[in-house]
Amino acid sequence: MNTTSMVSKGCGGGACGCGSQVASPDPVTIASINGIALHGPNARPDEESLREQAFTELLRQQAVQMGFLPRAAVLETPALGASERSVLEAMVDAAVQVPAPTKEECRRYFAARKNQYLIGQAVHLRHILFAVTPGVNVQSLSVHADKALISLLGKNVPIDLFGKLAAELSNCPSSTQGGDLGWLGPQDCAPELASILFFQAEVPVGLGVLPRLVHTRFGFHIIEIRERREGKPLDFADVRERVAAQLALQSRAKALHQYMGLLLGQARVEGITLKAFDSPLVQ
Repeated sequence: MNTTSMVSKGCGGGACGCGSQVASPDPVTIASINGIALHGPNARPDEESLREQAFTELLRQQAVQMGFLPRAAVLETPALGASERSVLEAMVDAAVQVPAPTKEECRRYFAARKNQYLIGQAVHLRHILFAVTPGVNVQSLSVHADKALISLLGKNVPIDLFGKLAAELSNCPSSTQGGDLGWLGPQDCAPELASILFFQAEVPVGLGVLPRLVHTRFGFHIIEIRERREGKPLDFADVRERVAAQLALQSRAKALHQYMGLLLGQARVEGITLKAFDSPLVQ
């Protein structure tokens, strides 16, 4: 049943054609943290902005409870200035302190991921991007992309087919160059793509079209590896500081996740679904 309310307009007489019904929009659901509204009755922001606002309000209330910010008689979350945000940052930093990784921890991490510490590795790629945009039917888009991929994996595929499909189907500006992205290193790729091309335990060393679609934050990609530079391994001494920084970042992210999860577990959250790892602090 449609929950949209119906409002009658016109004189309402049975023989009158002006008594039509028009739909009035459903009332906006107001999201709140512990009874403090995150927005006005007709001003719900987009979901990403709303989540960020929710976590900020969660931290503001914690800062008030701990005496770091003054109490305020408010029904809606107040705007925070630079000084208030600095207080929240200091509170979080104090709550999620993590010890520096030891040399042995860094060495074990490095030994298990040596393929992530190469110099000069790169691949020459072409791709066809099927972009996931607001409102797109992701399942239909995936089927469409799969059909294009299958046509490139068959026998006796015309040598120019990839370029033609890129020009016809790709949502990337590289479509005008047949999908050619040139030479890319790990730092030049979306993390999801870099993981597949460079950082897997068994990196696909062969050339040609990858047999599966690659899904990144941008959409579905058909990837063709045209050339590869293997790169040279680095010694532990050369990357120890980099490894230590990565381990420290991972430990901090885990501690932040736990901290935000604790605050969420103690809060009354209404009108929005929140998870600790959704917090912008934990990205």
